[in-house]
Amino acid sequence: MMVTEVRGHFKGVHGTLEVDPDEPRTASVDVVIDARAIWSGEPDRDAHLRSADFLDVGPADAKVHGRVTIRGVTKPLTLNVHFLGTWQTPWWEDGVDKGPKTRAGFVAETTINRLDFGVGWNSPLARGGVVVGNRVDITIDVEAVLES
Repeated sequence: MMVTEVRGHFKGVHGTLEVDPDEPRTASVDVVIDARAIWSGEPDRDAHLRSADFLDVGPADAKVHGRVTIRGVTKPLTLNVHFLGTWQTPWWEDGVDKGPKTRAGFVAETTINRLDFGVGWNSPLARGGVVVGNRVDITIDVEAVLES
């Protein structure tokens, strides 16, 4: 027995419809729905809908661990990476469209302390404070192209 209906929608639905008005029975539709973009008005419910209990969309966020070297000092670094999605685009080479190509977008962020890497220059300001803060916010925007 159903108690109530919950309505929501998917953002970012894309597709194509091919129809011949003289032969409508041969019509075809191709639709891509990004299940990660489900919205029902309740964030906890949306997260549950994206989970393995329902749509099993997989994570859009990850932590990537590595190392960074600045001025000869190497330290561990964790990038907080968010997957932005994929899309199809033309690919022009020598005036010829050799696409479509699949692109994927990511943004990665982290914060370091410049003093940890021996970057210590600073200068006091006349009314207090200093010219350079110790915290450095790093944002990396990436667009990858799938090679076939």
